[in-house]
Amino acid sequence: MIRHAQLTRSTPSAVSATTIVSSLLAVETRGIGFVDISGEVAKFLREARAREGAVTLFIRHTSASLTIQENADPSVLRDLTTALNRLAPENAGWVHDTEGPDDMPAHVKTMLTATSLQIPVLSGEMALGTWQGIYVAEHRARPHRREIVLQFMGSVG
Repeated sequence: MIRHAQLTRSTPSAVSATTIVSSLLAVETRGIGFVDISGEVAKFLREARAREGAVTLFIRHTSASLTIQENADPSVLRDLTTALNRLAPENAGWVHDTEGPDDMPAHVKTMLTATSLQIPVLSGEMALGTWQGIYVAEHRARPHRREIVLQFMGSVG
């Protein structure tokens, strides 16, 4: 069944994207869970003097990931952890367990989520929705130092 909806679109804007600004963000995790890095990405964009373009985030790991999720109710993040644990439990008979029983489940959870995000930047701000935040998802039980490459491409002012 095809449903019809009212559609609206703003007038297109164009900029000449001649600037690329990069930075490396280090995040110290405390074990399984989510770390909100939205503020750090916004700070990077301010320091880059970003105007119009896109910011790309890339995590340099295979047992942690990036996600955009609701930032208003912490129970969402608890439920997401529960869901990922159900999809990739420690006791599933994994062969790869070089770094412990959470090793292979962490790799599966990363594969199910994302190692890279791209977010539009409009008038110097990320074009996130009202309740969206950017998170590092740590899939390992012990604390880790995670590195995220931040890169803005677009116009500056």
